[in-house]
Amino acid sequence: MAQTLPNRDDRIELRTTREEKRLLTAAAAHERLDVTSFIMRAVLPAALDVVENAERISLSERDSLRLLDLLENPPAPTPALLAAARRRIARGGKSA
Repeated sequence: MAQTLPNRDDRIELRTTREEKRLLTAAAAHERLDVTSFIMRAVLPAALDVVENAERISLSERDSLRLLDLLENPPAPTPALLAAARRRIARGGKSA
């Protein structure tokens, strides 16, 4: 079954040297792709890795165990937290 390609309407301007453009064009031709598809196929996985690594929090085993313990046995609220909650309720604040 034929796969439909996404509609690519947005544009990105890319400046290259003449030699870089020649190399990209040749590589795309060898893969039977247009230059845009060749570049996108290469850079999108790299972009996804960068974003995922930037947005992922990695915890050590010790920190993971501490977090699980805090979730199962939360500490009592501090006076400052209770005061903040009272101020929020007094303002008619809604929970997040």
